[in-house]
Amino acid sequence: MVFESRTWQVVGLRGKEVRLVDEQGTVATLLANYLFAAADFALVGTAVPAPVPQWGLFATVPPREQERALAWQRHILEVETGLPAADKGRAPRPEYDPRARTLAQREQAKAEELTALGFGNVARTTVQRMRLSYRAQGLWGLVDHRTTRTSSRTGRNDERVIAAVLEAMRRQHGRSQGTVKGLRQLTVQILEEAHGPGTVKMPAHATFYRLANALADPHERPGTPARPYTPTRVLRAGEQVMLDTTRLDVLAVFDNGTTGRPELTIALDVASRSILAAVLRPAGTKAVDAALLLAEMATPHPMRPIWPDALHLSRAPVPYDLLLDADTRLHHAAARPVAVPETVVVDRGRVFVSEAFLAAAETLGISVQPAPPRQPAAKGPVERTFGSINTLLCQHIAGHTGSDPTRRGRGAESEAMWTVPQLQDILDQWITTGWQNRPHQGLRHPTMPATALTPNEMWGSLLGTCGHVPLPLTSRDYVELLPVRWKRITERGIRIDHRTYDHHTLNPHRGRPSGITAQQGRWEVHHNPHDHRQIWVRLPDGQFTTVPWIHTDHVHAPFGDDLWQHLKTTVERRGDRDRHEADLAQALDDLLRRVRTGTATTREQHLAARHAPAALPHHHNPASPDTAGARPEPGTHSPLPRPRPATTATRADTPHDQDHGGQTADSLDDTDPDEDEDEVLEYLPGAGFGLYDARKEAELW
Repeated sequence: MVFESRTWQVVGLRGKEVRLVDEQGTVATLLANYLFAAADFALVGTAVPAPVPQWGLFATVPPREQERALAWQRHILEVETGLPAADKGRAPRPEYDPRARTLAQREQAKAEELTALGFGNVARTTVQRMRLSYRAQGLWGLVDHRTTRTSSRTGRNDERVIAAVLEAMRRQHGRSQGTVKGLRQLTVQILEEAHGPGTVKMPAHATFYRLANALADPHERPGTPARPYTPTRVLRAGEQVMLDTTRLDVLAVFDNGTTGRPELTIALDVASRSILAAVLRPAGTKAVDAALLLAEMATPHPMRPIWPDALHLSRAPVPYDLLLDADTRLHHAAARPVAVPETVVVDRGRVFVSEAFLAAAETLGISVQPAPPRQPAAKGPVERTFGSINTLLCQHIAGHTGSDPTRRGRGAESEAMWTVPQLQDILDQWITTGWQNRPHQGLRHPTMPATALTPNEMWGSLLGTCGHVPLPLTSRDYVELLPVRWKRITERGIRIDHRTYDHHTLNPHRGRPSGITAQQGRWEVHHNPHDHRQIWVRLPDGQFTTVPWIHTDHVHAPFGDDLWQHLKTTVERRGDRDRHEADLAQALDDLLRRVRTGTATTREQHLAARHAPAALPHHHNPASPDTAGARPEPGTHSPLPRPRPATTATRADTPHDQDHGGQTADSLDDTDPDEDEDEVLEYLPGAGFGLYDARKEAELW
């Protein structure tokens, strides 16, 4: 052995001590651990042991060649040890006895024996070569490797055809995937351009298909889907949350009395497959909706008065007492997870790349991870959740459209009876009742791999390892998440879309610049697109001040952009802008009053039903920070217009019942378009989702 740059010989062992002698006769005694740990320790002249048999490669060899290699192994072992197998109870044959014959003599005897057995004309050098191959590669070294050669990817195809196929694939790179038939046509064109028509013969269709698959990138083969979905590994609730938007397979009644499919945006926790937040919008999700969705994930979902006690968080399979000690907001919470997202995965839609959404994520300390382009499988869990919502919930709701036009019923439009806020209430209760308590095949616990867990059960198990970190948000935090406009403070106040906002706190700043050069001295104004009754202005001290609309005393309910645009087109502008704004405020107040008393048109009722109950998420409304978290009064529900029999038409006495287009909402029927009806509002009974049938209720009217 080599130790301290000298060659030593082991002459004795005693316990852990090793006695060494070098070439000069120097004797040394060392501990074995110290000797083996030396940096220059090495063994000299040791034989390399035979490698482990490569059974995986050996299984790819044809059976006949496997039998031949195993036969050679028995003969090689007999040459080296005297026995064809590890059997110490037998005596070796005389011609292979290592004590009486040399290795060369044993090799020569084996060559003569193999020749007699029909192995062909075997020479001693052949036996020696096979023996050395066995010592170096084991059983794999005895295989005839001519039988293991791989065929060429391109086979015997013409090199000019191969070059044309590669050129065709180069031209198709980065474009939408086509078929192999289209690739073949492009290859023919390239061959004709390079060599002339009919000069190069194209291979058969089956041969060309094999050639195309052999030359193409596995992820870009013509006619093949996108690359396979790779599951994401997460270990904590909120570690990765996927956001996405789709159209719901249900027709809803919109503000103008027409029907359409609302847009659904959800936030799915990958670790527990829990729907942390969901929002429905009729025309499209705005940036403020996506921004407030981030805050809604970290805020407990309050129990509704009509919900049964079984939906309370205390009934869920979670450590409720420990959660309540850490976060008192969970006292009146529903059985839905609360998690502060660490990373949100979004597509490249304009809502999720907007400045409002990115600013909200930065404010809450959330990382935004865009999904790879043209790879929908990167957000596989949320895409699959959309399909489950349409399958498990939407097909049971009146106005179900099916997944495509071929599956839509003939009377789907006539079946639609729910407004968007009412569908939002149905969706929230279904998530708490159904989705969170339904076993998910993708949720498995290491100690119970054969049992599929529910999202609530998985959330409870993750809380035991990672805990819960509450994120209390104040009214200022919600104001920070609202969209920003940059406006000047004039002598009249702040003007936004024919609305004037003014307050005495603006007096020191009227006509003065804000000092922000990048915005030409304009002031930072935050507004809520779903409630225009007030705005928030950031003053030089960094604090927000609430500035009300000058006509806010006339309006006692939230109103959004759609309702305001409807009023602008309904009220004829006359006089100066102050008079016009007062007329708009009076018209808005009349509209809300008529809705409460049941004298509004069908379209106006839908407008109010849409904006009044769903201005913002029900448990945090930045428009009313003093009432944030207030629970609705028992028995209050979104109103639905009561249909009128065809024989009870009465002529309207006031012009308020006429729509801005000159026709009433009932002109869609066979009644006289000049006549209106007295609509009566009917409030839904507090029975909860699943116990109320709107069709049966309509039969009783």
